[in-house]
Amino acid sequence: MQGMLNVARRELAGYFATPVAYVFIVIFLVLSGALTFTLGNFFGRGTADLQPFFAFVPWLFLFLVPAITMRLWAEERRLGTIELLLTLPIAQWQAVVGKFLAAWAFCAIALVLTFPLIVTVNILGDPDNGVIATGYLGCLLVAGAYLAIGAALSALTKNQVIAFVLAVAVCFLFAAAGSPVVTEFLSKNIPSLADVARGLSVTERLAAFSRGVISARDLLFFASFIAVWLFANTLAVDARKAD
Repeated sequence: MQGMLNVARRELAGYFATPVAYVFIVIFLVLSGALTFTLGNFFGRGTADLQPFFAFVPWLFLFLVPAITMRLWAEERRLGTIELLLTLPIAQWQAVVGKFLAAWAFCAIALVLTFPLIVTVNILGDPDNGVIATGYLGCLLVAGAYLAIGAALSALTKNQVIAFVLAVAVCFLFAAAGSPVVTEFLSKNIPSLADVARGLSVTERLAAFSRGVISARDLLFFASFIAVWLFANTLAVDARKAD
């Protein structure tokens, strides 16, 4: 556990050692606020909640999270520092989980900095803050799912651009799987896959959290989803570390 936390601290400090972290946070805050108040029709809805914000978060993370993960392993392989990292007195899976936890903590910081939205909605009305809290939990789990995907794909290549594009493409599949367009198409043409697509959609899971519903099934889905991709990440690092 100590070795894993040391890797996480090292990685998290590395984010803030460059302007990348600040650029990510500023872009996320600006876009989340702009989309919530404009396209989300925050004031026009006349309802004291953060549903518009939660609706846009998976799509914001779709591009911003891969921008974080594209360097996790691709940069280590390009610079040759992956060999140095793996010679430390820690297990390979500890390095993988440590990097993931650092990126997840960074996303959590970005979400915490959206607190002015919570303040605003409480000033304008009397929202159910419990529902808002579960919505934020769902957003954090979606970020974790995207991060696990991006980290695994980053370990497959030395090129950060390729890692970014692959992560966006795969995350998009899991984000769009539950959309009405996809489910209606599958229901008409391949009915057996319609329920599978809805079950694999992270946006469908987040919708439940944003309504204040925390189910063991959804928690198990995210836990197993992240675990599978972290396992794939470990295998990819092991296969590519000598490249």
